[in-house]
Parts: sequence; structure tokens; C-alpha cells
Amino acid sequence: MGVTSRIFQLHQLLKKERRLSLQRMMERLEVSRATIKRDLDLLRDQLGAPLIYDRHDNAYHYDTNQGEFELPGLWFNKSELYALLASEQLLESVQPGFLGPHIGPLKTRIRALLEKSGHTSDTVTSRIVLQPMGSRGLESHCFGTVAGAVLDGNVLDIDYHGRGKGERTRRRIHPYRLLHYRDNWYAIAWCESADALRTFSLDRITDAHIQAIPQRQIDEEALKRHLNAGFGIFADEPNDWAVLRFSPRMSRWVADEQWHPKQIGKWLGECYELHVPYANPTELLMDILKYGPDVEVVAPVALSAMVEERLRQALRHYKKT
Repeated sequence: MGVTSRIFQLHQLLKKERRLSLQRMMERLEVSRATIKRDLDLLRDQLGAPLIYDRHDNAYHYDTNQGEFELPGLWFNKSELYALLASEQLLESVQPGFLGPHIGPLKTRIRALLEKSGHTSDTVTSRIVLQPMGSRGLESHCFGTVAGAVLDGNVLDIDYHGRGKGERTRRRIHPYRLLHYRDNWYAIAWCESADALRTFSLDRITDAHIQAIPQRQIDEEALKRHLNAGFGIFADEPNDWAVLRFSPRMSRWVADEQWHPKQIGKWLGECYELHVPYANPTELLMDILKYGPDVEVVAPVALSAMVEERLRQALRHYKKT
């Protein structure tokens, strides 16, 4: 348990039980005496809690003569706050349907949790904003069919309109995972046509039907390698490493980012050099190009040539004749 969560729980205990001995605090929070002592010092000296030790009762309590004490600030960590806000936004967008009778109580519970921050839920949701970017619409019936097949272990026949080549194909797939990546949904599946694992964008599935046949068994390690292999959504076994050197200005940003779980980064003076594994360069090229003159592809030569050619093509749109 982190110190933030522990302080919040200690505060709630003092409000609820009024008087607490050190032993009681240690038992409830499952920490040592030294940890509780540090937490009490932080609560009193840094957060301004009117904390009093009563020698007669050998217990701590808040001085109620100073009024009701509340912790200052927001007492969620970033993942907790994101989860609550994302859930609140999602429930607000749900259309009337099967879940209708259950949505109201869920929304009420999430709003109550948001108010644990010490602010009203309306204040939190209006002043802290989650802004999706680049999300693509998809048919709800296709999403439901694919998601059900993933959970139930079913095989699917799908009509797929590939975005890369613009081709329409009929495929039989064995979907194992549903992936939400950069605000869009994908199915990780074994494709019988390709005889390999592939990633399918759900917004490009125009029709899907469940087939009553056994799903091909997949090795979990192979599935993990596919999900965590090369750079981006175009996953495959990486066959090269991109070496990217950023300008001093952008280095201060990129050095704090994670592009890939296996990336390697190092400082070269004021410039940050990032090494990322990749196989298909499609998404990597897009991320490199958005940095314009603030990034140099040091290696490999083939990737550098691709970026140079894309920049030449872009320049033709603006070059005056």
C-alpha cells in the first residue's frame, strides 16, 4: 500500500472510530509501528491535522474543537482517477438497453467514489477532462459478436475491409484477445488464410458470424510474444532496432515516455537517443514523422531512407514551381 492510500485510510479510521491506539492502527493498516509513527507525523506536521495524543487512553484522536478536519487536495493516484473518470464517461454514453436498470446504481456509486477526493463529483468531472483522440466508430453488433467469440472461445467468419490495401476479403479467424489501443479496438486472432496470428481492426469488420467448430488452441507464450513484440499495433517478431536521436528541445519530452516495453534510452549530451525494436515500420514511421526536424533516424539505413522519401513526398505538396 502506498503512503497516499495509507494516509487516506488512516484519516478515515480516525474520523470513524474517533480514538485509536497505535496497536489498533497497526492491525487495521497491517504496517509496523515505525510506519504508523511516520504517517501520524506527516498527517499532523505537513497536512495540518489537529491530531492529539491522549496519554490516559493511550490513543490518538482529532481535536473536534477546531471543527471537522478534511484532507486537502485530491486523494487518488493517476490510475484510480483515470479509471473512475473513464467509467463515469462510459456510463454516461450508454444507450438504454439491457443494462438500463443497473446503470443508475453504478453511476451513483462512481459519483460517490469521486467525491472521496474531497470535492463534489460535478467539480471533478467538469474540471478534469479525458479527451479521446483518433477513435474510429464501429458497428455495435460486430463488436458484440467479436467480443462474445473472444470470451466464449468461438471461431468467426468475417468480412474484412483492410485499410492498408483497401481489399475486401472473407476470412475465418480464431479470436483470442480483444485489445484496446490508442482509443480503438482490435482482435488478436489466428487467421486461417494467413496461417498465422494477425491483428484485426474491429471498425474494418463489416460482418461477423459465429461458427460451431472448435477453436484452434494457441500457445500462451506465442500470444504474449505477438502482443509485446515489435513496435505498435502492427505486431510481429522484431527484426531490427530503430535508433532515434532527438533534439535537445524534444529530448526533455521523449526521455520520459515509453514507446515500447523493451526500449533502450540514453543521453548523448543534451540529446536523447531512443532504441526501439520493430518489424513492420508503418506505425513507427508515423510517430517519427510527427517530430519533423526534431528527430534523426540514426539507424537502420532502410528506415532512414523511408523517412527521407516520405518527407520528399510531403515537400512536393508545398514546393512552388
